Amino acid sequence: MTVKPLSSLAKYKSFDGPVVAIVMDGVGIGPENENNGVYSAYTPMLDSLLREQLATRLKAHGSAVGLPSEKDMGNSEVGHNALGAGRVFAQGAKLVNIAIDTGNVFTGKSWQKVMERGLAGGTVHFIGLLSDGNVHSHIDQLYALIDECAKTGIEKVRIHVLLDGRDVGQKSAMNYIDPLEKRLESLSVDGRDYRIASGGGRMVTTMDRYNADWQVVENGWKAHVLGVGRSFSSASEAVGTYYTEDPEMTDQYMESFVINNSSGPVGRIEDGDTVIFFNFRGDRAIEISKAFEDEDFSAFNRQRTPDVFFAGMMQYDGDALIPKNYLVEPPLIENTLGEYLCGAGITSYAISETQKFGHVTYFWNGNKSGYIDEQLEEYVEIPSDKVTFDIRPWMKAAEITDKVVETIESGRYKFIRLNYANSDMVGHTGVVPAVRIAVETVDLCLHRLLSAVEKAGGIAAITADHGNADCMWTTKNEQKTPMVAHTLNPVPFVIKDFNGKNNFELTFIENPGLANVASTLCVLLGFEPPVEYEPSLVAISLQ
Repeated sequence: MTVKPLSSLAKYKSFDGPVVAIVMDGVGIGPENENNGVYSAYTPMLDSLLREQLATRLKAHGSAVGLPSEKDMGNSEVGHNALGAGRVFAQGAKLVNIAIDTGNVFTGKSWQKVMERGLAGGTVHFIGLLSDGNVHSHIDQLYALIDECAKTGIEKVRIHVLLDGRDVGQKSAMNYIDPLEKRLESLSVDGRDYRIASGGGRMVTTMDRYNADWQVVENGWKAHVLGVGRSFSSASEAVGTYYTEDPEMTDQYMESFVINNSSGPVGRIEDGDTVIFFNFRGDRAIEISKAFEDEDFSAFNRQRTPDVFFAGMMQYDGDALIPKNYLVEPPLIENTLGEYLCGAGITSYAISETQKFGHVTYFWNGNKSGYIDEQLEEYVEIPSDKVTFDIRPWMKAAEITDKVVETIESGRYKFIRLNYANSDMVGHTGVVPAVRIAVETVDLCLHRLLSAVEKAGGIAAITADHGNADCMWTTKNEQKTPMVAHTLNPVPFVIKDFNGKNNFELTFIENPGLANVASTLCVLLGFEPPVEYEPSLVAISLQ
């Protein structure tokens, strides 16, 4: 790590307390109506904060976080990248779209290796989220890869579909499976054999993250690699059967399934094959990548490990080099806020529960694992509950608050950052009473936390990474449908200054976004922001 030293801010008066950055994950500012879980919840602390003099709104989607269009919802990964990097980088979907549009993805070493194996007779397998949610993946990108396989002359392709129901409608699987099955059928001519081989809901098949529940990955391994799972003749039959058997079933929790014919599974992964994990987002791609690549793997019994060439759409962990092979280069994010603060000797503390721990560490630090400087930093993970979050909507907010209050009282750290995951993770369940409880839990914890910041004479900066709980359902033909995806709403940004030594005022930037937060934190800590950063949301008043 080599960064230019930060300069001290003129006329800044130091104070003993910490600067505490609080990310209320999934708390957006939406219309004031009953389907807004933030507005309809009892939130006296948040209501009070939004009336503060140093309060504004930040854009947290689309171009503000490096996504292709203003129709693209933000997410926690790109949100925390922007918060920690201080500027906007082209992100996942946009990077992949550029690589496909230019053809660069098909000229890289990894794709050439895929084609080499496929032309030698190996099956090319694609595993990933079948969706146009544009958060983890996009079906159009899968189509482009499949079409290129056909154009190149690959004879056998298998798709292992992970059903979404989270970043898109809860029961929208057939919107993607039906056109995919038709496309594969149209390509299965001139000796080609392209078909879906297995699948399952994203929350029970393959897409675990942060080592929360390896059983999810094992379920995927059994279906994709071993061909073990409930048998169906097609993916559309599988989805239709599950819907009929359990009308309350939603896509993300659908049991794993395997497509069989008279000879058995149509698409087990075998020696000599190629596997591409086509998600571009990293958090839920790392564990399955390790299952394919790690020689000393021990998270579960793989039973057999076929000799395959495995590649990700992107490299999901640049420090740990996971996976070793990938189709599209990830954004190179250097000179993060964490690097600058360590260079300035600032002590830092980061904490969240498992579901968002990587966001206040890995993503905040520019997609880099581990500490920047262990002598100056401490990262704390509170293990998340292994249940659906509507059952325990309070999650680990109280435990996080306990730890942060204790840390504030210790006086050891000048900069503290934390993430309350409740409003996002519970928002994804679509269970209205649970969403409101989640929002109210965060509000109650904010009250405790800000009391500790006040007692220490510090400063709190409260924001969110994207919206979610601010829209709980949509209505069509007088029928309510749970809205479980992120929103396009702005998020709050509030500074609560409890020491008053510096007369901060808003700078009134036009269309501010999450990338403006890093410079703002620099100013609150007494430093001139790096010249490459987006400008600060506050300045010290000259009056």
